[in-house]
Amino acid sequence: MSEATPEAKIGFIGMGVMGKNLALNLADNGYTLAAFDLDRAKVEVAIAQERAEAPQAAPRIRGCSSYTELLAATVSPRIILLSVPAGEPVDHVCAKLIDAGIQADDIVVDTGNSLWTDTRDREKHYAGKFIFFSTAVSGGEEGARFGPALMPSGDPYAWTRLRPVMEAIAAKVDPQSGLPIERKEPGNPVTEGEPCAAYIGDSGSGHYVKMVHNGIEYADMQLICEVYHLMRHAMAMTPAEIAEVFREWNTGPLHSYLIEISAEVLDQIDQESGLPLVDIILDKAGQKGTGLWTAVSALQVGAPAPTITNAVFARALSTLKEVRVEASKSLPGPVGGGIKTSRPEMIEQLHDALYCAKICAYAQGFQLMQMAAKEHGWALNFSSIAKIWRAGCIIRAVFLQPIAEAFERNPDLHSLLMDPFFAEQVGRYQSNWRSVVAQAVLAGIPAGAISSALAYYDSYRTEVLPANLLQGQRDFFGAHTFSRVDRNDGKYHVKWSEPGRPIVKA
Repeated sequence: MSEATPEAKIGFIGMGVMGKNLALNLADNGYTLAAFDLDRAKVEVAIAQERAEAPQAAPRIRGCSSYTELLAATVSPRIILLSVPAGEPVDHVCAKLIDAGIQADDIVVDTGNSLWTDTRDREKHYAGKFIFFSTAVSGGEEGARFGPALMPSGDPYAWTRLRPVMEAIAAKVDPQSGLPIERKEPGNPVTEGEPCAAYIGDSGSGHYVKMVHNGIEYADMQLICEVYHLMRHAMAMTPAEIAEVFREWNTGPLHSYLIEISAEVLDQIDQESGLPLVDIILDKAGQKGTGLWTAVSALQVGAPAPTITNAVFARALSTLKEVRVEASKSLPGPVGGGIKTSRPEMIEQLHDALYCAKICAYAQGFQLMQMAAKEHGWALNFSSIAKIWRAGCIIRAVFLQPIAEAFERNPDLHSLLMDPFFAEQVGRYQSNWRSVVAQAVLAGIPAGAISSALAYYDSYRTEVLPANLLQGQRDFFGAHTFSRVDRNDGKYHVKWSEPGRPIVKA
């Protein structure tokens, strides 16, 4: 193949689960690919699957045995997509491509879950050798195959070349309803609708936005899990009963992919034991790092994101299984603190609490992106970002349409909580939200994400916070100074150790 005239429109490296499905998605949309993986068998699997799914069409995925062959087989100037693990593997592949003769006007696109600072550094490092670009991908295996949400960033010139490709393979949304246009069959791409792919901005910004997406995802999942926990252990509901509630909720404002799959998980029966699968799954949650990165970034830029960080901590707590088992035998909980509310009323309260907490979690994520954009000089379009997330990604939900509309009304909106629609929604449902938090505490059921979201909301709406006392404490032990509310003329300090404790200008 390497000696023939180049025919492949795209080079593709990395044929694992995500890579294979992205490659098949590209093939569905008419792109010919030169594919390479260190494990040749993975390439053969992708080729065989494409042949099985489209036996009448001309083959579009062609295997290569080396980086050199892949470059020779791909039309120049080249577009080469990488689907390899984040970190050192990305740089390993880039080095191999340089050795194989990649050209300065070729584009290498990282589609993995790279840390955004690594992406920014790579663009600078490889400048002059090739154009390093990134397209963060959300949607998991199914999204990659049938239409993911894509968050591209980097060289604007590269985007002009990549845009038709990315918009073709991305998930699509009905422009009238804002709802996803579903695609489940191979070989039948969606060609109409708004693509869930839009240029995010400078290098690294796309991976940053995807990182925050994942942080919101952590929070969203934890909120759902806390509601499930209350139903299961404070209300004695079966997994099947909870699944039915979730399906009912999925017809209203909580309609989302995560609610949908939660119902599916709860309905699944373990074939070996005959028990609900959720009761067989060990309660130790894993994480791959993007939620942690989001929490760290929030701390670094000073963005209040307690619900996101609480979701990360909840996963960390879950890993302490052996310690929790021992603690459950010796640490007392409330006596007679069960749920007193009737089941129908409590289910309604849980719905409203989940909805309000979800609003706060998204508000935290978007505020974090705003503060990071200011710090790093990015011009992020938050309405566009919300629209990208309406389909294809893990947090896709009907909820994202009003978020997009909120930022269309006011691109400089400081917080979703300040948008008239969301302010009215929280105002309407907050009573039930507060009731759920109170009942969870009295029942001894941990609901850290739901309660942290409420604390965030109450802090955000409070004119005077106890930070005044905190700042006084800091000045007492560390001479950190403070500002005054009655004048705007700089910092002050109390000479705490002197008689009379005089207040002086710092």
